[in-house]
Amino acid sequence: MQPRSTQRLSSRAMAFVLAGGRGSRLKELTDRRAKPAVYFGGKTRIIDFALSNALNSGIRKMAIATQYKAHSLIRHMQRGWGFFRAERNEYLDILPASQRVDESKWYLGTADAVTQNIDIVDSYGVEFIVVLAGDHVYKMDYEIMLRQHVETGADVTIGCLTVPRAEATAFGVMDVDAKGRITAFLEKPKDPPAIPGDPGHSLASMGIYVFDWAFLRALLIRDAEDRNSSHDFGNDLIPDIVRNGKAMAHRFSESCVTSGLEKEPYWRDVGTIDAFWQANIDLTDFIPKLDLYDNAWPIWTYAEIVPPAKFIHDEDGRRGSAVSSLVSGDCIVSGAEVKNSLLFTGVRAHSFSTLEYTVLLPYVTVGRRCELSHAVVDRGVTIPEGLVVGADPDEDAKWFRRTEAGIVLITQDMLDRRAAALG
Repeated sequence: MQPRSTQRLSSRAMAFVLAGGRGSRLKELTDRRAKPAVYFGGKTRIIDFALSNALNSGIRKMAIATQYKAHSLIRHMQRGWGFFRAERNEYLDILPASQRVDESKWYLGTADAVTQNIDIVDSYGVEFIVVLAGDHVYKMDYEIMLRQHVETGADVTIGCLTVPRAEATAFGVMDVDAKGRITAFLEKPKDPPAIPGDPGHSLASMGIYVFDWAFLRALLIRDAEDRNSSHDFGNDLIPDIVRNGKAMAHRFSESCVTSGLEKEPYWRDVGTIDAFWQANIDLTDFIPKLDLYDNAWPIWTYAEIVPPAKFIHDEDGRRGSAVSSLVSGDCIVSGAEVKNSLLFTGVRAHSFSTLEYTVLLPYVTVGRRCELSHAVVDRGVTIPEGLVVGADPDEDAKWFRRTEAGIVLITQDMLDRRAAALG
């Protein structure tokens, strides 16, 4: 047996995933599901990236705190992540806000979500806790971050992105010294501090935190008794540690996992319609910014048992084809033309239709003679015959949600209102 001192640190850690947020900037895409449960990349959900990173890093104990409209997320966890075995010392617990501590209290903040489950974390018997946001797309080896945390003797180690200073105003920004110790945490500063030796860039928080569990446990109990606290990591606990303890920055570039195709570390907050559309469409590039085909670091998910994709009809104007596109299983492209688009499981695209720069979520049906461009279509929507989207901005905005960048979101409710208005 491997001596405990030389074990991978991930074997002594747990991942606590914060997955309770709605993600209101995704508008109608989160009317029925929490942001971490939103579909991404053809067959996965956003939360699969944080969970896959943990699993691939060697972490076999995980907890997922849910709150807003959690059914879709919980069902996905049960179907796609039910392979953990307690007899192998593996655990995945789903922790809905269930008034366990107080009948009047749901999760009050990100830190409170952990506080209300201290007894469950205790039961894991872990030394370290990796706190993760469940709503970002990236590949990262948490073992490397854990090693830095131990080697530096930090109270908290915070995952940080290197971003241009001009863009850092939208983030929580770390001011660090030459050794990477965080000297100040600034929320969306107008004049972001630069990285020492790199005046053009700043360090922005990824919302990833590594703690010794004993240290965090005591801090959470103290925070819970503070009536002036909002019980949030970013607003309360992290600034307190920066002032009174030792907070270290961990640069994402040091632990980002790449297959060799990615030209730079990839991390995306797909929290707006535009960002969601762009990140999905980016996957159709000849060399995508994120390599989903890397079998050395797989993105685990619920793998539905479905038949292969099918392309039928071969005549001018009615040829089932897809170019520079991702087409998932159980899709039938029946005499339709698909370009630079992403089709999730079970899509049906019928004759004489064209799809360009369009993201179709699972089980969408596109009727005949439709023209869709620069659009996102929600799960299960039936696009009526002859619908044209992406050609007339005013007409699009009349019936659907159109962003300033020109991306059109289509849901079934919008189509039903349109049908009722047109008679």
